[in-house]
This record gives sequence, C-alpha cells and structure tokens, in this order.
Amino acid sequence: MKILNLYAGIGGNRKFWDKEHTGLDLDITAIELNPDIAKIYQDFFPMDKMIIADAHQYLLEHFKEYDFIWSSIPCTKHSQLTWLRALSNCKQTGAYLAKPEYADMKLYEEIILLKTYFKGKWVVENVIAYYPPLILPTEIQRHWFWSNFHIREIKLDADNIDKGKIKEWEQKLGYDLSPYKKIDKRTILRNCVRPELGLHILLESKRNIQPELFK
Repeated sequence: MKILNLYAGIGGNRKFWDKEHTGLDLDITAIELNPDIAKIYQDFFPMDKMIIADAHQYLLEHFKEYDFIWSSIPCTKHSQLTWLRALSNCKQTGAYLAKPEYADMKLYEEIILLKTYFKGKWVVENVIAYYPPLILPTEIQRHWFWSNFHIREIKLDADNIDKGKIKEWEQKLGYDLSPYKKIDKRTILRNCVRPELGLHILLESKRNIQPELFK
C-alpha cells in the first residue's frame, strides 16, 4: 500500500502506521518543507522516503502514484486562535492585536482536487476553524477531517497542549525531542495528530464506507 503523507511534520499521525498495528505492508512517502523538521521525521521513521518540498505542489504533480493520501495542511490561517488575535482590538487604541488575513484556500483546493481526481482513499486534516466549513467535515477532538470514507468516532482524552509541559507531551506522543535544538518544540508537538487517531483513520479507510460530505 503506497501512502503519501503531506505536511508530515515529525509524523504524529504516522507513528503507528506499521505492520504490527495495521497488518499491512506500507510504502510511505513523506513531504515536509522545513529541513530541520524533516530531519526529526527521518530520524524516527528511517524507512520512509522523505522529500523536502512544497507539499501542495507535490500533491498536484504526484497524487496518481499513491493508494492513500493524508494531508495536514498548515492551520494558522484557519485557526480560532488566529481569528481571536486579529479581532481582539484594544479598547483604548482600537488597534488590532494582529493583522486580519485571508483564510488560505489551499485547504479547499486540495479537498476538491482529491474528491474530483484521486481514485484511492484520502483524508485532509485541519483545526476546527473560526468560520463555518465550506465543505462539511467530520469533527474529532480539535480537528476537522474531510475524507472519501466514513470515519467513526474515537474516544480520546482531552487534547490541549497549551495546558501541558513539553515533556508531558513528548511522553504522550512518544517523542524525545531533547537532541534537537533551535526548534519550537511546543508548536511542533501541537501540530501533531495523535498517533492513536492517525492509526484509527488509516484503519477506517480500509472499511470502504462512503460518506455524504459533499452536499
């Protein structure tokens, strides 16, 4: 089974994608733009093919080569935190705490591309946004998931990295980032999809039930 893992980060979603947990023979290609983060991913998953590239462009050029595609496109321009920062104007000066920005429509470009042209199974992940979704997702924990297969609910404990210490989250996600310097460990860990959730979704893709997500 050929898997494309886009915007791979350090591979939280991918951590349990192995023969032991899935019963599948997996050939995984990871795409990550930041070389320092790609190095961490490669250290933890040396058998994966790591490509340092623009994941959005790579998807467009190579999607036909894979059986399963996971995309965790950056969430900054969709997150509720970004919106709150932009709209929380100072009562004394009226100035915005952050400059308002357009939501990044690459998210929906990828969903529409995969829905229209890709013949395999796919899932696109992002945070719960500050606006109503333009295409209906499945909501699990702090994530929205768009897919061409049904994802059943999974019960996980509360997921809020802002209230935990970095060491606690390293233990929770199964990573030791102490050898790595000059990286924002909290942001890197925050961007991870929980390994249990990543495994659950991959296994759900094998059940082959189609959702009604595109009304």
